Amino acid sequence: MLRLSHLALLAGTPFAAFATPAAAQGQVTVYCSILEEQCREGASIFEKATGIKVQMVRKSTGEVYAQVKAEATNPRGDVWWGGPGEPHLQAADEGLLDEYKSPKLAELHDWARRHAEQSKFRTSGIYLGALGIGYNLETLKSRKLAEPKCWADLLDPRFKDEVQVADPSSSGTAYVFLATTVQRLGEEKGFDFLKSLHKNISQYTKSGIAPVKATALGETAVGIAFMHDMLTQKLQGAPIGIVAPCEGTGYETGSVSVIKGGKNPEAARKFVDFTLSPEAQDINARLKINSTPSNRNSKLSPDAPKFEEIKLIDYDTPRWGSPAERSRLLKKFDDEVKALPR
Repeated sequence: MLRLSHLALLAGTPFAAFATPAAAQGQVTVYCSILEEQCREGASIFEKATGIKVQMVRKSTGEVYAQVKAEATNPRGDVWWGGPGEPHLQAADEGLLDEYKSPKLAELHDWARRHAEQSKFRTSGIYLGALGIGYNLETLKSRKLAEPKCWADLLDPRFKDEVQVADPSSSGTAYVFLATTVQRLGEEKGFDFLKSLHKNISQYTKSGIAPVKATALGETAVGIAFMHDMLTQKLQGAPIGIVAPCEGTGYETGSVSVIKGGKNPEAARKFVDFTLSPEAQDINARLKINSTPSNRNSKLSPDAPKFEEIKLIDYDTPRWGSPAERSRLLKKFDDEVKALPR
């Protein structure tokens, strides 16, 4: 199992140390793959601190990857902020991202610095989030369904049309689930599991956050998503139970990247510095979003999932983020799983 003792908090340097409040100093276009509330809050803080106008576009991770690739010859975006690291790594290997060694890297936890090094400094880690199962307690009770504790529980025929997960082609969350399943079971057994689960899926959503919200509203009994996203809904009063599956689970390294050829490279680098600072990462704690931040001086919510208490597989982010492997797995999922009748 992966050892994450290096998540202990140490000291850091605040964003205010390098931000210079001023009149308008240009603009930056940011493709944002975290929650819309985080996107808006981050843009507001950055604009006030730097005078740089932010044009924020919120899309799921897979959608941003596709857009960055489609715009490669004439980039319209400057920064890609958030979402699991695999699509960022694929974009890096495909020459779609610029190398940038932020001065904030020295303030980051070891896992975040390793992520930057593995990408040859073409992306950087901003948070960790463990994959899990969320379920609506009231819906399970009304339908006389047992609370799932393990991935295998979701294959029970009684969960037919009661499970939601996003489409891995458009959602970084769902791709982490796909890769986690293949890594923990092996490819043949992993795809057998996905085919069996397919019978119980009511919908493959476009965004990874959609199953979270559907579970909170009781529109589905079970959602597969990152535990911190489910926890946000629970802290807001939704009747949600959350579990780290008994067999072990994977995790995301949320990432930020400078888009190669963007029209505002200096502003883009300043924005990346901001995302790696406590000022940006502490937005999560204020909004009750309980992922684990990468800056050692950022606030870790006491409500955040405890990684040391979760059975984690040694999730191989570089492998699953390689262009050949990611493209192959997505095609195989489309051909062998998603195309099946339910």
